[in-house]
Amino acid sequence: MTPTYSTTGRQRRVFVPAPVPAHGESVPLAPPQVQDPPIYRALMRTWADGGRTLPGRHDPEWVRLAAPQVTKGQFSGSRDPLGDGR
Repeated sequence: MTPTYSTTGRQRRVFVPAPVPAHGESVPLAPPQVQDPPIYRALMRTWADGGRTLPGRHDPEWVRLAAPQVTKGQFSGSRDPLGDGR
């Protein structure tokens, strides 16, 4: 069987903007959030009780570990002179 379209050459994607609502119309709202299944909620509760990191929740330990270790002015040094070859 031969294809009815060309498979060679560059493919183009065409951007089609969403229609703009007319004056007085409202923009459709986002769909409501779906609740997690009970088994997932139970797992999250177990992890929280054990002090573990939870997906989508603020983790102070991660913030501390990911923070930059070097602060401005912590190290001294001369500026790189222009044309020095460094």
